[in-house]
Amino acid sequence: MNAMTDPDDIGDRDRLMGLTENVDDKSRVVASRVAPVLVIAVRALRIPSAIVWAVPLPFIAVFTVLAVNADGPVRIVGLFVVVLMIIVSAAFWGRRRRILQAARDPERLATELGIMISLSDKAGETRSVLSQIAGGGWQVFSRLKGLWGATTMTGRWIENIGDLPRARYFAPPKIGTTVAITVAALWLIPISVVAALLAAIATIARTV
Repeated sequence: MNAMTDPDDIGDRDRLMGLTENVDDKSRVVASRVAPVLVIAVRALRIPSAIVWAVPLPFIAVFTVLAVNADGPVRIVGLFVVVLMIIVSAAFWGRRRRILQAARDPERLATELGIMISLSDKAGETRSVLSQIAGGGWQVFSRLKGLWGATTMTGRWIENIGDLPRARYFAPPKIGTTVAITVAALWLIPISVVAALLAAIATIARTV
């Protein structure tokens, strides 16, 4: 065995090999067409998403320092806000990292997408959703979320795709969580700027 081979990757490969037997030809074709679109979208978002994550950080740092130096209830409220901003920032970075990892290997992603279709009670409906993906950027994720919303998904299906380490990030419920976290991260930019500015003004006012 290659010393650089990840044991987890070997386990994933062995587990997926058994599931691919149930994937029909139509599902394979759809999966092979959709996977490159998702990979391109994810790679195109690598830098923009890093910028979205990085922009609020200095403002969060400033607000944190000012909140720590505040007194009484203001300090408690300020630290609570800091914790919320850090949670949003960490959640966005973590989800970004996992999606980038999911798109690292297009062939495995395509394999998992095919398996995901085969696990559905309505394979034709699932293929139709994936076939309608178009556009670029976060449009792919928001569009995919909207398309899934009109599709009937059973609890069994959602539970089973949880075992697919790559495809699960492009299907319910994780696709909805991704969009929600992204929206929160985008809102964090103006919120952190305003919070840092108001905290700085309050601090200056106290010292005058």
